[in-house]
Amino acid sequence: MTSLPRSSPLALTVLALLHHKPLHPYGIQRLIKDWGKEQVVNVGQRASLYRTIERLLEAGLIAVRETERDQQYPERTVYEVTDAGREVARGWLDEMLAAPRAEFPQFPAALSHALMLAPGELLDALERRLAVVGATLQSLEAGLAAESGSGLPRIASLESEYLRAVTAAEVSWLRAITDDLREGRLRWSAADLLAFAAQQNDAAATRKD
Repeated sequence: MTSLPRSSPLALTVLALLHHKPLHPYGIQRLIKDWGKEQVVNVGQRASLYRTIERLLEAGLIAVRETERDQQYPERTVYEVTDAGREVARGWLDEMLAAPRAEFPQFPAALSHALMLAPGELLDALERRLAVVGATLQSLEAGLAAESGSGLPRIASLESEYLRAVTAAEVSWLRAITDDLREGRLRWSAADLLAFAAQQNDAAATRKD
């Protein structure tokens, strides 16, 4: 077995689904969508799935079970998880659950440069984001209600519960910030920022002296 590939949500999901049963790549992609895992795993690009499967295969974490041949479909390779793959999957799962990782999402990065905009421009951008995130929250709540009504065990919906909690927190924050912008409690100007920068430079020069 070669060195282990880096853990990733997609690699963990492939191993987890192959715990369920042997699958070919199309079956993996379909099951991710059928089980609602596309909320937390990006399978929009099929090439990413194939590259992940190749890395897991090279590392000995999965193996070829069989090759399906059917006149109606192209040849399909069916994969199964190995004992090593089961062990690695459990290790990855424990690490991902226990150890927060700095992921550098784009929204906080953009917020760190929000002072480039005028207050009205920032308000417009955040109001548009609030509309989208609010709709996402409604969709998550509807999905959780449907899952609960179907009798699905709660353990199978924990990622949706987490996404709802995080999304609800963002909606609450966005409402507070847009209210502050709208009412003038959060404001700035280029002159204010330049004056603050000059003050900081003077303070730094004083400390050096």
